[in-house]
Amino acid sequence: MITTQTKLFAVLLFISNTIRLSAQEIPIPQNYSVVEKVKGDLDKDNIPELVVAYNTKQETDSDNDVTRELIIYKLKNKQWTVWKKSKQALYSSRGGGMMGDPFENIEIKNQVLSISQNGGSSWKWGHTDKYRFQNGAFFLIGYTSDSGKDCEYWTHVDFNLSTGKLIVNKEYHKCKDDNLDNLNVYKTENETFFKKGLKITLEKRSEKDVLIITPKYKHQIYIAHTND
Repeated sequence: MITTQTKLFAVLLFISNTIRLSAQEIPIPQNYSVVEKVKGDLDKDNIPELVVAYNTKQETDSDNDVTRELIIYKLKNKQWTVWKKSKQALYSSRGGGMMGDPFENIEIKNQVLSISQNGGSSWKWGHTDKYRFQNGAFFLIGYTSDSGKDCEYWTHVDFNLSTGKLIVNKEYHKCKDDNLDNLNVYKTENETFFKKGLKITLEKRSEKDVLIITPKYKHQIYIAHTND
């Protein structure tokens, strides 16, 4: 017969094990430092993975540009074990140009890993990559970006790599005395088309330039840039 005391002990043991499981230390590589970390299920096994954005060395001052690495861990034998990693998915710590650190956030939702980064000065840019684990690797399945300058133009790109559907919206602006309250949209260029067959992985996100020229307005859309 199972007593109330036995049940209580079992519950406390489960809670204790859960706490220890969630508190496993990350095996941080030597000289690395954590920028951000997030947990979530990425391969539909109902067991959360751990995604960590790292600086690959210590920053000595605000002008020190440091390469970053993204490492994804799986929990094996109650220890975080490296599963996948990439030095191409994140910009360096000063890769945002005049705006400095380009890192915005990482998020896991519905088994999709999202990475957002931005930068620029008066001309600004920002984009979000979305990856899904399939066929043994993390493939880029979605890319959205905004780029431009106030009182000049802004371009919005929404690319679903799974379907190939690519939407480009560009608005041209004028401002009186550079006052945003007097902003006037005097021209728009919108087009939707399909570009299928692009295969970009997390590990090789910036291995080569990927340029798409829109068929109607001939806008140049860079989906990927090399790190060179």
